[in-house]
Amino acid sequence: MTINGYLQLIFYVAALLLLAWPLGLYMAKIYGEVLPASVRWLSPVEEAFYRLCGVRHSDDMSWTRYAFAVLIFNLLGFLAVYALQRLQLWLPFNPQAMANVTPDSSFNTAVSFVSNTNWQGYGGESTMSYLTQMLGLTVQNFVSAATGMAVMAALMRAFTRREETGIGNFWIDMTRSTLYILLPMSIVLSLLLVSQGVPQTLAPYQTAQLMQELAYDDPVNGPDGQPLKDEKGQPVTEKKTTKEQSIALGPVASQVPSSNWAPMAVVFSMPTPPTPWKIPRPLPTFWKCSPSC
Repeated sequence: MTINGYLQLIFYVAALLLLAWPLGLYMAKIYGEVLPASVRWLSPVEEAFYRLCGVRHSDDMSWTRYAFAVLIFNLLGFLAVYALQRLQLWLPFNPQAMANVTPDSSFNTAVSFVSNTNWQGYGGESTMSYLTQMLGLTVQNFVSAATGMAVMAALMRAFTRREETGIGNFWIDMTRSTLYILLPMSIVLSLLLVSQGVPQTLAPYQTAQLMQELAYDDPVNGPDGQPLKDEKGQPVTEKKTTKEQSIALGPVASQVPSSNWAPMAVVFSMPTPPTPWKIPRPLPTFWKCSPSC
């Protein structure tokens, strides 16, 4: 490693250590009874959500009710993400006419949010429509992480409370995790990424001219938009040549921050870090890594 690499590593670790203590104190207040003064202006939004959903601050859940709420919420999230993937061909915000995702891949992606692993077994820019990326994956990047944070808060209460039988309210813990912690961090980081050239658009992919002709094997798709396979189970392809390259765009900047909340990032495109337009400058790389830790 070069001296410059060591300096960057030292600076990065120092920044994490400096941020850990104040962020920890802030999170402790968020899960407490009195919100920090800096975010109390968001209280009307929080209260309006509770009134809409019938959530009461006084409803202190037992561990069984808390666990049941976690399971029900994750079940609904699983069904929503699965349906979005299976129906995306006929839904809006799909300028590239992405085919419906296969049942096995849809199940794998949807169930990974339930386990809070957010596993990605596909290339996002060649598989998912903008709507699936935004309404399915980005939302789940938030609420999956918020669910884990809520369970952490409930566990801490269980360790510290002596006489109460309740461990908090899941709906309040999850809402506060999202509204006061994850969402503000994501908005700030998204704006910083946009300022550095990371795309945030609903425009179709762009086409660039190549310097020389390129030959490749193009998969043959069936009427359902899925690749055909021969009798041996191998993909059916046809030889093609091109002098153009498709440059993937999309609402990238808004998804990059949320993809860092979970252990395995569900990202907009593959490969994860090296895509030039996704991480166009050194600063976005530093900002992108920070939330992960």
